[in-house]
Amino acid sequence: MRIGHGGASALAPANTLVSFDVARQIGVDVVEFDVRAWRGQLILAHTILDARRGANASLREALAHLAGPGYDQMEFHVDVKHAGCEPGLVHGLREFGLMKRTVICSQVIAVLDRVRALEPRVRVGISVGGRIARASQHWRDWRLQVLAGLHAHRWDALMAQHRLVDRHLLEDVVARGGLVYAWTVNRRRSIDALRALGVHGIATADPRLFEALSSSAVHGREQAGVGADQGRPLLADQRAVELAPFFDPAV
Repeated sequence: MRIGHGGASALAPANTLVSFDVARQIGVDVVEFDVRAWRGQLILAHTILDARRGANASLREALAHLAGPGYDQMEFHVDVKHAGCEPGLVHGLREFGLMKRTVICSQVIAVLDRVRALEPRVRVGISVGGRIARASQHWRDWRLQVLAGLHAHRWDALMAQHRLVDRHLLEDVVARGGLVYAWTVNRRRSIDALRALGVHGIATADPRLFEALSSSAVHGREQAGVGADQGRPLLADQRAVELAPFFDPAV
């Protein structure tokens, strides 16, 4: 699956309706976006700093947009940043008829447990980030804990920071009936390697990289100047992704 991280967050501000439209126009299978609570409502924002900047779409606005024309064949990954968002999110997905097309994911295990209690049929995924993010969630042996959760049907999928993914992890997850999604991959060679490995989905900030891969496959070789990793810098909010755990443990 081709997953647009925050929509197409290298090309438009992340978690905005414009970014979602750009991702759809380029061609993705899944739009991923972040939800958190801010000043009494659920909004789309990756970090607390993003929420403080203002002008964020509300969850209701986003779901109404994604339930509209042009998105009817797409799925959605909703990354819940902290506890307390679950009732409003589940209600919104039901209201707009998007529950069956959505995977709710989080790095916070309690969020997934609460979501499942509210809606047992919803698909959920445990998200595992880099070293600092894992420490903030008090993982001891994250691989063993993730696999145990899959075996117990506590969650259905693993959303893993792409550097954590290897063949052994993929095989172990699949053996327990789970899926592996890798995030956030902004280099064409890395996307190519993960596809060859057989992961079930890859999230990128620049969906044009998926097109570049198709073109590269047709020509049978790498071509200079093709893809966003060939000389085009990412937006500032994407450069901050690796640093975000320092100020937002739920990134």
